[in-house]
Amino acid sequence: MAFTSSPARTAREVQSLATWGIFWLVVACAGAGLFFSDGIDRLLVAWQKPEYSHGPLIPVLSGFLFLRQLKGVPVNEGALPDRWPGVAVLALAVFVGLLGKLANISDITAYAMIIWVWGILLISFGWRTAIFFWPPVLHLVYMLPLPGTIYYKVSTYLQFISSELGVQFLHWLDVSVYLEGNIIDLGVYKLHVAEACSGLRYLFPILSFSYIFAVLYRGPMWHKAVLLLSAVPITIFMNSVRIAVAGVLVNVYGVEWVEGFTHFFEGWVIFISCVLILFGIAWLMLFLRRDRLSLVDALDLDTTGLAAQAGRIRLVQPSRALVTGALMMAAASTAWELAPERETSALEREPFAVFPARLGDWRAGLPQTLEPRLERALGADDYLQVDLVSPQWGLPVGLFMAWYADQSQGGVHSPEICLPSSGWEIAWLERTEISGDLGYAGEFNINRAIIQKGETRMLVYYWFEQRGRKVAWDIAAKFHLLMDGITTGQTDGAMIRLTTLIAPDESDAAAEARLQGVLTEMMDPLPRFIPES
Repeated sequence: MAFTSSPARTAREVQSLATWGIFWLVVACAGAGLFFSDGIDRLLVAWQKPEYSHGPLIPVLSGFLFLRQLKGVPVNEGALPDRWPGVAVLALAVFVGLLGKLANISDITAYAMIIWVWGILLISFGWRTAIFFWPPVLHLVYMLPLPGTIYYKVSTYLQFISSELGVQFLHWLDVSVYLEGNIIDLGVYKLHVAEACSGLRYLFPILSFSYIFAVLYRGPMWHKAVLLLSAVPITIFMNSVRIAVAGVLVNVYGVEWVEGFTHFFEGWVIFISCVLILFGIAWLMLFLRRDRLSLVDALDLDTTGLAAQAGRIRLVQPSRALVTGALMMAAASTAWELAPERETSALEREPFAVFPARLGDWRAGLPQTLEPRLERALGADDYLQVDLVSPQWGLPVGLFMAWYADQSQGGVHSPEICLPSSGWEIAWLERTEISGDLGYAGEFNINRAIIQKGETRMLVYYWFEQRGRKVAWDIAAKFHLLMDGITTGQTDGAMIRLTTLIAPDESDAAAEARLQGVLTEMMDPLPRFIPES
C-alpha cells in the first residue's frame, strides 16, 4: 500500500531534522570548547593586556561580517555533496591543536580554533558556498596574540621608528633632546619609550578596524588594499606624535603629567585620531572616483535582516559530514581528557649562584643584579651577570646567562631586541661557526656582533642553549622548543652572551681572543647549570 505524506507530517519531519542538525552542531561546538580550552584560556589572558584588549570584539565583528554575507546566500534545504572538505579541515584543526597541547604552547591551540571555525562553515554550507566566507574567518586572526619572538621583534622595530620620528618632531618644536636607543634624553628627564608606547596598543585594533573598513568598502580592489595597508604608517606616525607630545609635557610641566589619567587619555585621543585619518584617506579616494559616491554610500553598513540570518541556524541539516565532525571533536576532547599525563624527567641543575668564580685564569667579580624593570621583562627563572678579569688581558669580559624552566609561555629574548633598546647600535651581525680548535669537542654556530654607542665599541658573542643544542638563530631555537615539547614535554632552555669592549688602540681580533678565551674555559662546567637532556 502506498502512503502519501500530509503537509503536517512533512512539517514535523523537517522540524525533526532541524532539531537533530542543531544537536550535532552543539556536540561539535561543545567538543571543540573542551579540546581547545587551553587556547581559549590563553586568549582570555592575552586580552587583559592593553595591546590585545580589543580581542573580545573581534569574534563579534567577524559574526557581523558573516551574517552580512549570509544575506546573499539563498536557503538550501537539500543535500549538499561538497561538505566533506570541511571534515578534512576539522581534522587539520585537531592535528594543529594537538601539537599545541603536546608542546604546552597554548598559542598554537588558539590558532587552531580559527581552522576549526573554517571547517565547521565548510561542513554547514558546503565548499562552493562557504569558500566565499573567508573574510570573516580571516578577521579572527586579529584576536590572537602574536608569537613572543615576533611580538618583541615588531615591538622593537616600532619603538625605534617611533623614537626617531618623535625626536624629530621635538627638534622641529625647538625642544632640546637627545636620543639614545629608545631613551629620549630631555636633559632634566629621561623618557623611556616602553613597549606600552611602541604603537602596538593602537596597531592591532587599527589593523582590525582597517580590515573591516576595507571589506565593507565598495570600490576597486586597490582602494581596499590602500585602506588595509595604511593602518601601519598611520599608527607609527600618530604614535610618534604622541611621543613628541609626551616629551613637550615632560619638558614644560614634569614627568608626572605623562602618568596616570593623562597617559590613558592621550592614548584614546591618538586612537581616535588614527580612525579619523583612515576615514580621511577613504574620503580622498572617493573624491578621485568618477561616480563621486559619498562615504556613507561607499560603505555597506546595512544591518537590516541580520537577526533573521542568525535564525537560520535552526535550518542546519544533520548531514553525515556534520555527524562525523561532531563525533571527531567529541572523541578528540574525550581522548585528551582520559589520556595519562606525560611524565617529564626532573631537571637536575645547579643554580648560577654557585657558578665557578674561577675559569682558568679568569676570575669573576661580584654578580650584578638587573633593575627590577629589566628583570621583569627578562622573566628568567635564574640568571647570572658578572664581569670576568684575567691578568693576561687588560679588559674584562662580561658574562650573562639566563635560564628558563619553561619557555612555552614566553622564554628567551634575543639580544637583537634588548641591545638596541638600551642605546646600542648593531654595526655588524653575523652567524659564525665555533670549531673544536678552541679546546672542546664539537662545532656549533654563534652570533657574532659588533655594537657601538657613540665612539664606544663592543664585541658580542651570543647563542641559545636548547637541551644540548647550541643554536644561533632565535627562530630555530623556538622550532627546537616546539619539537622538544611535542616529543618529550621538556621546554627548558637558556641564552648565553659574552661581551667585551674594543679598545681604541686594539684590533677586533684581540678583543675576539678574550671572548674565545672565556668561551673555552666555560664549556666544561656549563652543563651543570644548563642541562643538556
